[in-house]
Amino acid sequence: MKTEPHAAPTATNFNSAKEIEGNLKTRMDKALSDLQHEMASIRTGRASLGILENIRVDYYGTPTPLNQVANLHVPEPAMITITPWDTSQIGPIEKAIRISDLGLNPANDGKMIRLPIPPLTEERRKDLVKKLHGAAEHHRVSVRNIRRDGNEAVKKLLKDKKIAEDEEKRAHDEIQKLTDGYMGKIDGAVKSKEKEILEIR
Repeated sequence: MKTEPHAAPTATNFNSAKEIEGNLKTRMDKALSDLQHEMASIRTGRASLGILENIRVDYYGTPTPLNQVANLHVPEPAMITITPWDTSQIGPIEKAIRISDLGLNPANDGKMIRLPIPPLTEERRKDLVKKLHGAAEHHRVSVRNIRRDGNEAVKKLLKDKKIAEDEEKRAHDEIQKLTDGYMGKIDGAVKSKEKEILEIR
């Protein structure tokens, strides 16, 4: 789990409520796309290259992303094929997949690795849903922290007399609206991913 990646800019950078809102939107977008990226690596019962996203292969002593040492394909819904550019890498690639927490069993024919995606057990589905909700909560906290930064920046504008009180109130309302919108997007993304995990094929 990553730490809060959306570092707060100092409030002094802003001269208007619009600037603050723009900054918050950018940071909330980043929180949402981080979550979507993290969700792609959570395995469901169907083959998806996203689940191999975090696999690093020991490529001559350097941990290298799998897609930088091999061609990856999904020839059928429950199968991924991995064709290394250099066949001497078959062993390290297989090892990287076996030691990952994906629970997959690669098989190779000397040229290519076949990775069957078995249906998820009931228990594995529950674990994955738990992992999904943990990731979602982490990103909800990020969004709430971003909202807090925005509200503090707005208060500072008022204190520095850069905005009037009615504008301060409007800015707080806008920030809340923005936050609600992103919370809704997170909930929606999580719901559809959960459905995918629980789907019995």
